[in-house]
Amino acid sequence: MPEVMTRKIVTSVEEIFHEGGPRANTPLKRGSVMAVIQNPYAGSYIEDIQPFMEDLKPLGVAMAQKLLAALGVEAAQIEGYGKGSIVGTGGELEHGALWHAPGGYAMRDVLGGSKAIVPSTKKVGAAGVRLDVPVTHVDASYVRSHFDSIEVGLNDSPRAEEMAVILVMTTGARIHNRAGGLDAKEIEGKDGLR
Repeated sequence: MPEVMTRKIVTSVEEIFHEGGPRANTPLKRGSVMAVIQNPYAGSYIEDIQPFMEDLKPLGVAMAQKLLAALGVEAAQIEGYGKGSIVGTGGELEHGALWHAPGGYAMRDVLGGSKAIVPSTKKVGAAGVRLDVPVTHVDASYVRSHFDSIEVGLNDSPRAEEMAVILVMTTGARIHNRAGGLDAKEIEGKDGLR
């Protein structure tokens, strides 16, 4: 497979102090990193596309490390994560699915082996399309306080022959979460669910 050709990488971090309620002493940090890369399969149907997943692994690790550094916290302070991809109009949805393993395993590796599945979403779209990337707790998918999403997108990406691969992380629950459910302090950590 050809080398992964990256046109640009964009990293974004937000700090949330309140959502109308009391101001938090420590803000919730939410971040995303998006790499806009050449889609080697754009424009034609190729049966065997799985080798590109192996090519994407180093990019996934580099992106996870970059996002963790941008958030300015230790790996143990990351409580939520997610991933996604946007495929340009010259590609197909299945090309975005190739990011599932490299993106998910990269974050798990960088964060020290979290247990929960890394939630994901993908779509095909023209430059400027936005994607809501889902977020769940890193060790237990049933922790309702961490259900969230981070909207990502760029005005010029992805071009028809490109795809954008995305990782997101958060440092905690939604500000003012009060929807109940399993509390993060109650996680057993056995199966990635509870």
